[in-house]
Amino acid sequence: MATFQIEGGHQLKGDIQPQGAKNEALQILCAVLLTPEKVTISNVPDIIDVNKLIMILENLGVKVEKIAKGEFTFQADELDLEYLESEKFKKEGSGLRGSIMIVGPLLARFGKGYIPRPGGDKIGRRRLDTHFEGFIKLGATFRYNREERFYGVEAPNGLTGAYMLLDEASVTGTANIVMAAVLARGTTTIYNAACEPYLQQLCKMMVRMGANIQGIGSNMLIIEGVEKLGGCDHRVLPDMIEIGSWIGLAAMTKSEITIKNVSWDDLGVIPNTFRKLGITLERKGDDIYIPAHTDGYQVESYIDGSFMTISDAPWPGFTPDLLSIILVVATQAKGELMVHQKMFESRLFFTDKLIDMGAKVILCDPHRATVIGHNFQSTLKATTMTSPDIRAGISLLIAALSAKGTSTIHNIEQIDRGYENIDERLRAIGAKITRID
Repeated sequence: MATFQIEGGHQLKGDIQPQGAKNEALQILCAVLLTPEKVTISNVPDIIDVNKLIMILENLGVKVEKIAKGEFTFQADELDLEYLESEKFKKEGSGLRGSIMIVGPLLARFGKGYIPRPGGDKIGRRRLDTHFEGFIKLGATFRYNREERFYGVEAPNGLTGAYMLLDEASVTGTANIVMAAVLARGTTTIYNAACEPYLQQLCKMMVRMGANIQGIGSNMLIIEGVEKLGGCDHRVLPDMIEIGSWIGLAAMTKSEITIKNVSWDDLGVIPNTFRKLGITLERKGDDIYIPAHTDGYQVESYIDGSFMTISDAPWPGFTPDLLSIILVVATQAKGELMVHQKMFESRLFFTDKLIDMGAKVILCDPHRATVIGHNFQSTLKATTMTSPDIRAGISLLIAALSAKGTSTIHNIEQIDRGYENIDERLRAIGAKITRID
């Protein structure tokens, strides 16, 4: 396992460019399987999870060519579908949760799709029911090998459009079903569909490929199936989770940072949610400017005087991936904050590391934590810790950069899964961070 050593307590200064969005890239890469024609994708982040998926596509027979940094062409004209039932795929697919999204396009185009039970973050149960219930409504037959924990769906006679009301607005579930429905016969209506910007990006890409999708950006998608799709060019949005991470980093380290080219119109409530913590951020063109918070920042109260609660919700609500950042930033705010993580029951368990560093955090239950901010009257203390998942890992890194002394973070592969060359990019704006392999 690799390790970061972080000398905290330094103010940072400069510009930082967000990487391409991890969660969008995983969807877009799976969509290349919908056509035998060439698809060009740019702004692809160079991170572990994305690179794993590209490797799986190559092993499946997709022709992959790297044109430039972050830019690739993909052509799925000669696939080896036997790979899907191989031991090699069972091992590779189980290590990446995003690999579940290859099932929809393969089912639509070839009448079958298989996937081992996928892995990923240890943040609680993440059901796959929405995916497979959607496929079944489109006419697929479902099977599950309990001993090998291997899922399969088959539709040798093709898929047929249907009406479905999803039991949860699952982003990956919606993406998977939409990718299956675009090549199904007839009309598919998906109600309670996820509508995140990254899913909108996927739908817009498929429309450029020849799909017929109405309602993009809403929670009701209406899809008229077409016989085939063609190639296209697509550019991945900047990563909103990384943008939120840099906002939190700037506030916690009292740093003056400009986040470049953020695609403001796709950030939703993220900027205003950080403003609720008293953080000043300004829009300058398509950049976010955060001044040095030398006098700290104060959490707002509700109009009746009760203290603030920040919780996650399906888009356009606040993304659960940034609640860990909100929590760590609140440890140095003036005031109190309740963080309510509704979607995952293990994502707040990293708070014990913050408590070790001197933060005042009360873990009420697996879903809720109360934070009493220090208002920078007492700095966090450096310590040794292990990153349990991507978002907790970046939160602990932010805590370490603000802390007094030198901290050590083990298992940083978890951070590398979602953040591209993070140590180099942070050193460029003044961070004292060293990677030890």
